[in-house]
Amino acid sequence: MDCIFCAIVNGDIPSKKVYEDKFCCAFLDINPQAPVHCLVIPKEHISSCNEINETNVSVVSHIFTTIPKIAKALNLTNGYRIISNVGEDACQSVKHLHFHILGGAKLTDKMG
Repeated sequence: MDCIFCAIVNGDIPSKKVYEDKFCCAFLDINPQAPVHCLVIPKEHISSCNEINETNVSVVSHIFTTIPKIAKALNLTNGYRIISNVGEDACQSVKHLHFHILGGAKLTDKMG
């Protein structure tokens, strides 16, 4: 498998990590779309939200209980947005489940 996010998890590709535990890690996006833009990924390779199942849902649940801690550490005290793109039409560029955390300024109400 040739997955850039798996390579980041394995330490083969450097990243600016802002959080890491045994199930997930978070790092700053190299092409930020907001003043604060980080990605949260499971360490286990899951292709997208379409691949979430009974076996791996606990990892995704863990990510969602961890996101508020990451947001607080990033000083996103006035709110933030969580986005996950699924498939080509949504412009999912890396086929590894990831959640964008966007914040640090008033975001537009336009979602796309």
